[in-house]
Amino acid sequence: MKQQTIALTKATLFKYTLASMLFAVITLLTIILPAEYNIDPTGIGQTLGLTIFHNVKAEKTTSLVSDKVSENASDKVKWAVKKIEIMVPALSGVEYKFTMQQHKKLSYQWSTNGLALYFDLHGEPEGDTTGYFESYAIATVKGMEGSFTTPFSGVHGWYWKNTSNAPVIVQLTVKGEFEKHGLE
Repeated sequence: MKQQTIALTKATLFKYTLASMLFAVITLLTIILPAEYNIDPTGIGQTLGLTIFHNVKAEKTTSLVSDKVSENASDKVKWAVKKIEIMVPALSGVEYKFTMQQHKKLSYQWSTNGLALYFDLHGEPEGDTTGYFESYAIATVKGMEGSFTTPFSGVHGWYWKNTSNAPVIVQLTVKGEFEKHGLE
């Protein structure tokens, strides 16, 4: 078998560099900007369904199925029962968080429309800039039920990752005391 040798001249290296830069710009315009920032100058991101992840983030509370709230004495903190529907796009992940004070309890039950999702139930301390978070539960399942008491004030909730080629709907029911909630 004869081995082929490629001569890398300055002209060839320039062509490869130019082709790589062109590929990077096309990827930025057609995939990264539509998926991450909902900026779609070519319209290809919408056609490929890449803007759906950003649209889910922007809709935040419009995905609520029902909303039952009873207020505590505090103006900010509410004890509530909420039923929330969250769509996790194909091959993507979403975070749904609750802002809670220290030592507050949240009971929860969630299930999918049949597909198992990787999840990490965790909390992030208020005001922390180091990226620290504390995981309460990590698994790949179709649903889970439980409760937790917040060890610190901050945001607490789920990261769900969908590794399938189809969107997955999560039905989440929570009961507890929290100030606000939504997709992050």
